[in-house]
Amino acid sequence: MPWPAKLDLLPSAVEAIGETPLVDLARIAKGMEGRLLAKLEYLNPGLSKKDRIARQIIEDAEADGSLQPGQTVVELTSGNTGTGLAIVCGVKGYPFVAVMSKGNSPERARMMRALGAEVVTVDQLPDSQPGQVSGGDLELVEQAARRIALQRRAFRADQFHHRGNFRAHYLHTGPEILKQAGGCIDAFCDFAGTGGSFAGCAAALKDHHPAIQCFIVEPEGCAVLAGDKSVNPNHRIQGGGYSMPDLPLVRREHVDGYIRVADDEAIAVARRLAREEGIFAGFSSGANVAAALKLLPGRTVVTLINDSGMKYLSTDLWP
Repeated sequence: MPWPAKLDLLPSAVEAIGETPLVDLARIAKGMEGRLLAKLEYLNPGLSKKDRIARQIIEDAEADGSLQPGQTVVELTSGNTGTGLAIVCGVKGYPFVAVMSKGNSPERARMMRALGAEVVTVDQLPDSQPGQVSGGDLELVEQAARRIALQRRAFRADQFHHRGNFRAHYLHTGPEILKQAGGCIDAFCDFAGTGGSFAGCAAALKDHHPAIQCFIVEPEGCAVLAGDKSVNPNHRIQGGGYSMPDLPLVRREHVDGYIRVADDEAIAVARRLAREEGIFAGFSSGANVAAALKLLPGRTVVTLINDSGMKYLSTDLWP
């Protein structure tokens, strides 16, 4: 049978990144004034929003010549950026080394290996616990990533500093939200890991209308961006809250406030998302929706569903 003249095909999974749906969480927000909207970033090929930055960082590096054909790519990761980079590098032909803490859920390491990545795991500090990665643990991972990148003469994706992290969300995620919501947004909130998704979306939203308020979500007891002292560095919300007082990608003039979410709040709302909305997500997504509920009365609030609950099956998120 001959092929039709026009096919609706993508050349690879890389082109499937982005254009995720925006969903009205009417069941969780039932009885409250306003509207709660969630962008389902876990529907990207690597099951998280980090697929976007993986693609943007690699394509920006190809364009400016900082990444050469066949060169090894190295990056520290809690698992999501590493999964995105494993997909993008695999399709484009770059060897990829993911460096992550042993405190992150093992599903992530297994997924990256399945996607062709080499995964180097780094021991936690003596007082840390699995599932609770502190800023100190992350610093050990950073040291290992620097050493490996130097040894292998690799391109370092450097998600905490690379502008591709910001650009992925400024050029794509933020504008997608505006288009899907018809521009009718009062507030946006996002859990801070690298700060890239908050920074890029906030910039795009405020370019559209400066009155849109943008809030950073942090773990209770570890809200150092808000100026609090870190008394809970070993919180359970994986992928952020690393007790880092400064995130280079975040523009302070775009931060209208900070929302603190306790571990138990994040877990309870993540479980509600699964039961009531059919959205199977992780800890930080629960934190995002918990924060959005605090902003909700009388407003249209948008947040991100950062990653899939499939990445936490070994944790107590899903007893």
